[in-house]
Amino acid sequence: MDSSFDPDKAISTITRFIADQLGRSGLNGYVIGLSGGIDSALSAALAVKSVGPDKLFGLLMPYRMSSESSVTDALELVKQLGIDHRQVDISPMVDAYFSKINDSNAVRAGNKMARERMSVLYDIAYEMNRLVLGTGNRSEFCLGYTTLHGDSACSANPLEELYKTEVRILAQKQGLPESILVKPPSADLWVDQTDEGEIGVTYEVIDRLLMRIIDDSVTSISQLESEGFEAKSIKRVVSLLNRNYFKRRPPDVASLGRPAVPDRIQLDN
Repeated sequence: MDSSFDPDKAISTITRFIADQLGRSGLNGYVIGLSGGIDSALSAALAVKSVGPDKLFGLLMPYRMSSESSVTDALELVKQLGIDHRQVDISPMVDAYFSKINDSNAVRAGNKMARERMSVLYDIAYEMNRLVLGTGNRSEFCLGYTTLHGDSACSANPLEELYKTEVRILAQKQGLPESILVKPPSADLWVDQTDEGEIGVTYEVIDRLLMRIIDDSVTSISQLESEGFEAKSIKRVVSLLNRNYFKRRPPDVASLGRPAVPDRIQLDN
């Protein structure tokens, strides 16, 4: 982990960000998708710490093949945080598109689930006059381990500059349920799916590599190998970084030389 990382300062900065974003919007609060995982749990806990439980609404959106713990752990978190929630089964939405899901289309189906969940989140946010609170971390952002216009979509993301290992540190400090703290990271896209199993590198190694490559600008393979990283892990992480670059930027547009559209216009009297 980055030796300069200060968990207390990170919590203070993030909670202030959550409150400021809500204040600027003028809306009633946030809605958040609760998967039973550590990222959404931390984002929810920090939101409650920042703006209070009445301004956070949790949505549980399981698919029929989702693990049972995705719901039970999310419900335990809801109880601990004292927030209102709703459960929406996305199975009919997904099954209306895919007649069956197997090894040939499992990733596509997982992406479809992520986008259906985000569609529900934004609909409920509109209904309740609220913002959608994001849950993605820096490790996922760097590698593109996310679904574009799915779990990557949100109104405000409090965790995007936290590496996964740092998410775990803050989650422990917030006293989240033990079942969530010890659960292997998973997008719950299919039975027994795990992030680390799919990526092929542990988050502990991923984060140390990303800190050296991104934060410290170390791009020498020999240098990284001398620090104990395996060439296979280095190449896998850099491959994902490069291949998924487009997920870290807005869509390219054909430039006609026109000025950028400002966030706000102030008319003169």
